[in-house]
Amino acid sequence: MSESTIVINPPIAKKIAKSLEKHNDIRIDNYFWMNDREDQNVIDHLNAENTYTKSVLKHTETFQKDLFEEMKGRIKEDDSSVPYKLNGYWYVTKFEKGKDYPIYTRKKETLEAPEEIIFDCNEMAKDHAYFKLGGVSISPDNTMASFALDTVSRRQYTLQIKSLKTGEVFPDKIENTTGSSTWANDNKTLFYTKKDEVTLRSDKIYKHKLYTEASKDILIFNETDDTFNSFVYKTKSKKYIVIGSSSTLTSEYRILKADTPDGEFKVFQERERELEYSIAHYKDSFYIITNKDDATNFKLQKTSEINTAKENWNDVLPHRKEVLLEDIEIFKDYLVVSERENGLNKIRIISWNGEEDYHLAFDNETYTAGLGNNPDFNSNELRYGYNSLTTPSSVIDYNFKTKAKTVKKEQEVLGGEFNKNNYESKRIWATARDGVKVPMSIVYKKGIELNGKNPVLQYSYGSYGSTIDPYFSTIRLSLLDRGFIYVISHIRGGEYLGREWYENGKLLTKMNTFTDFIDCSNFLIEENYTSPQHLYAMGGSAGGLLMGTIINLNPELYNGVIAAVPFVDVVTTMLDDTIPLTTGEYDEWGNPNDKKYYDYMKSYSPYDNVTPKNYPNILVTTGLHDSQVQYFEPAKWVAKLRELKTDTNKLLFYVDMEAGHGGASGRFESLKEVALEYAFLLDLEGINC
Repeated sequence: MSESTIVINPPIAKKIAKSLEKHNDIRIDNYFWMNDREDQNVIDHLNAENTYTKSVLKHTETFQKDLFEEMKGRIKEDDSSVPYKLNGYWYVTKFEKGKDYPIYTRKKETLEAPEEIIFDCNEMAKDHAYFKLGGVSISPDNTMASFALDTVSRRQYTLQIKSLKTGEVFPDKIENTTGSSTWANDNKTLFYTKKDEVTLRSDKIYKHKLYTEASKDILIFNETDDTFNSFVYKTKSKKYIVIGSSSTLTSEYRILKADTPDGEFKVFQERERELEYSIAHYKDSFYIITNKDDATNFKLQKTSEINTAKENWNDVLPHRKEVLLEDIEIFKDYLVVSERENGLNKIRIISWNGEEDYHLAFDNETYTAGLGNNPDFNSNELRYGYNSLTTPSSVIDYNFKTKAKTVKKEQEVLGGEFNKNNYESKRIWATARDGVKVPMSIVYKKGIELNGKNPVLQYSYGSYGSTIDPYFSTIRLSLLDRGFIYVISHIRGGEYLGREWYENGKLLTKMNTFTDFIDCSNFLIEENYTSPQHLYAMGGSAGGLLMGTIINLNPELYNGVIAAVPFVDVVTTMLDDTIPLTTGEYDEWGNPNDKKYYDYMKSYSPYDNVTPKNYPNILVTTGLHDSQVQYFEPAKWVAKLRELKTDTNKLLFYVDMEAGHGGASGRFESLKEVALEYAFLLDLEGINC
């Protein structure tokens, strides 16, 4: 028998019953033992899963390599970012051919000046299986850079400082930080955030003085409420250091003049349950985006630097029921507002002198537009980004004075075969079971006949108010060119149609997220876009929870499902406050220590609702070092599915033994996992080239 025909049996996990009791309800978890990453039996089981996955997909290995090269071949290897100017220097991040990691550079005053390399991540990453540089922050006098490294992929960064004069990296290492830091205006004081060692919650703000030992750093703020996370930054005006503290529903900020880093921080507005706000500084005032006074879609208010409590806030842009206020960008002469109306991004420009107030025009039916990198307070130009499902992303500079738009860069699609006119995108609306209209953004190659036989990949997320906008992807072309239709379902739980869209897809209305996706699937079938034999679903993290729930509810609708780093053991995880992120999630999912939330979570938790039935073909992926969704959630879920499912469909589990929640760190390494996923889908369709 040749090696290619050797069949490896799927790994069957041993069962060790563990009784979990809450509210007089007992759940038996036979795979709880997988929680111990130090147990060699766990590692052996994960390796066995990888071996099995590789054996089942062995016949696609050449195809996977071809897909990888095809996707890589569309990406410009020797690429660079659009330069931006900050404090007298032009900054550019570039990639060189044959190298996986970025190189951070700058030039003084003009783009013709000699290039100075700040960080070459290719050199820094040489001895690491995983490498991520984060939080580069340049001192006000341009002589130093703070930076942070993660070489494990648990998002626990080690903070260091580099002299940009000598190239020396100072010996002090500050462990277990979020990666971000900000300089005071004295060029010697650095503020940063540390994480709890166990839960990884960002809870402490420290002050570090240059040339002093990190062990002598001063604790400035300690967030004791375990449902909150803290962070620190400097306002764009450079006048204030700001400490923020936030939970899902509540915000609080503290401010200190950046010229006096040893002073005392002042509370901007004390936290109040369900009062959300964020602040930006301009001249002698603060501008506040807030939901105060039942402003569900948020409004913009203003207050003086002196009297910052909420009773002093006055409307600049009142609340509008149909328009979600997402963000603002402040310039010397203009206020720029990022809005969303009927699901579509809008950019509004308002002059401070009151003479101008208008929106930039976008002419696509479904698109993504957003504010870009605009660090220069005095600039006369707004940088923003634009793309759609058929249009590569562009970086555009808009001149406030002349109204001229200059495309600084349009994403190149290499390979010579891409023509955006060969593809069609549109927005369609399904009717949910409660009568609500749910939008979908859809793209496919022109000429497709709607005969119910087209393969469709339906993607969604649907949590935390996070919106998956219709974006361009060179990688996705490998599916479109092989006849796939790609659909993004803008289901409740996201914020595509405003804040209420989110509110109606969390806590005790979370089931809307799952049924919206299913109702979108039914619509695609009813309208002959596809059929259950050709419909595929995909989601990651909380979108992986979505995948787990829909296949428990309606497995017959899908031929295949990909669940990436899936959050599937909802009840157990939310009852364990030592797991990273858990306590901060109570406002999203509910606190299961309260029986009503426990019962509701248990009603949809994928792991708790696996039953003997036929399931679709399933591919599950995770990373051993994932700090957001621990590897053992999908590992236990796969084991339980394998035990109980009554079909002969594929159930494959791929574990990246080096990576975490974001996958592989190299620029192109992540494409290998995409190639695996696409090969899984295309193989189910009988497409192998």
